[in-house]
Amino acid sequence: MKSTFNVQFGGNQIESKAVIANAKKVWVDEGNKNRKVKDLLKMDLYVKPEENAVYYVFNEEESGSFPLFED
Repeated sequence: MKSTFNVQFGGNQIESKAVIANAKKVWVDEGNKNRKVKDLLKMDLYVKPEENAVYYVFNEEESGSFPLFED
């Protein structure tokens, strides 16, 4: 089965795979220089379109947020 999951809010739209890719980029960019995507063992994402935010918990210990939609 092929499926897609999109978030639409306030005239913006983003596909779930783009949100996941952005989260992985945050993981690599905000870590030390040796951190790689393969080191990300668990990722929990919480999408809040009304706040234009994606809240994350990486490996059950690191948390933060990034924008859902680019300005």
